[in-house]
Amino acid sequence: MTDPVHEEEHRGSTIRIYHDPDAESPRDWDNLGTMVCGHPRYTLGDMHDFGCAAEFLVDLLGLDRDRDLSVDQLLARAEKVAVILPVYLYDHSGLAMNTIGFHCPWDSGQVGFIYVTLEDIRREYGISRVSAKRRAAVVDRLRQEVDTYSDYLGGFVYGYTVERGGEEIDSCWGFIGDYDGYCLEEARSNVPAGVVA
Repeated sequence: MTDPVHEEEHRGSTIRIYHDPDAESPRDWDNLGTMVCGHPRYTLGDMHDFGCAAEFLVDLLGLDRDRDLSVDQLLARAEKVAVILPVYLYDHSGLAMNTIGFHCPWDSGQVGFIYVTLEDIRREYGISRVSAKRRAAVVDRLRQEVDTYSDYLGGFVYGYTVERGGEEIDSCWGFIGDYDGYCLEEARSNVPAGVVA
């Protein structure tokens, strides 16, 4: 095991936080959105067979593949049947993703989309109409999915161990995001009461 990124004594036990090298991709979780990405060096997002953005959009819209529409025209039509956001990648000494783009034109660019159809939104939330307020909430949820995936790509995945008297008494792995947030809180909450240092 590598050196911990954080270590502290808490209620008579030692908490150590480590990078989690074997974390499961959050794209394997139960996500609302589908992330369709293409990159020549990386496999990103969810599995798909599309060769380019136009192929994906034509498929999403159920159009004849011979239609002569630009990606912008296809995207305008797609926005009527789905909540769809662009996904951008920053590739420089690590990977990061977002839905708004990066300021570096040399090491970043759009690599795909994250989307959910209006039909799937209605099914997910048990509603008959997708209001503007619901659409905005779905946009936020899709952005959070991209942020979580970006943390995963960037290696911001942690686990903890709790030891008392040299013996490991608890551990948990797969916390995505800053280690001093939920991971450390969870570790502290799982230290059994008893011995107080």
